Amino acid sequence: MSFYERRILPWLLDLAMSAKPITDQRKKVVPLAQGRVLEIGLGAGQNLAFYDPAKVSHVWGLEPSAEMRARALKRAKDAKFSLEFLDLKAEEIPLEDKAADTVLVTYTLCTIPDVVRALKGMRRVLKPGGRLIFCEHGRAPDTNVSKWQDRITPTWRALAGGCHLARPIPELIRQGGFEIEKMEQMYLPSTPRFAGYNYWGTAK
Repeated sequence: MSFYERRILPWLLDLAMSAKPITDQRKKVVPLAQGRVLEIGLGAGQNLAFYDPAKVSHVWGLEPSAEMRARALKRAKDAKFSLEFLDLKAEEIPLEDKAADTVLVTYTLCTIPDVVRALKGMRRVLKPGGRLIFCEHGRAPDTNVSKWQDRITPTWRALAGGCHLARPIPELIRQGGFEIEKMEQMYLPSTPRFAGYNYWGTAK
């Protein structure tokens, strides 16, 4: 792992993922979680403050980066629910079948190498009646924007921890075996359009 990946990238990701437009999106989706929750891509723990402790009993935070887990640990000090770190990749969820009531994934599907495999794993660990809650940036519907996303993505991936700008989020969720119940989408305000088209909702 390079110096950039160990020292600079975690700081940049923490800063970017704490921006107000993204924080506003977190406030919309994280409180929907309930019961025993598997969060895929815990990152620096930006979602922890928005869980409803009256509805959530336990959170598994899956995050393969030791540097990001260290940042999340600082934000976990005030958590009013039990939190367990899982230091594996999203394709390697170490939970039993039907272990979670909710799976939460925010701004993470863009970076997972085998995203469909990871989504199938999320489906595996959900209890019957459980829900996937998602909030992700992805492919823009405007051709002039999506063309730029495709052009920029190779360089962007190298600088942003493997992030793909133009993944077709709804299609990938369906390929993972989910049925989308509710979804909203828009360009986030005060965000570059090539990186700011957001999809959020629930799937079962």
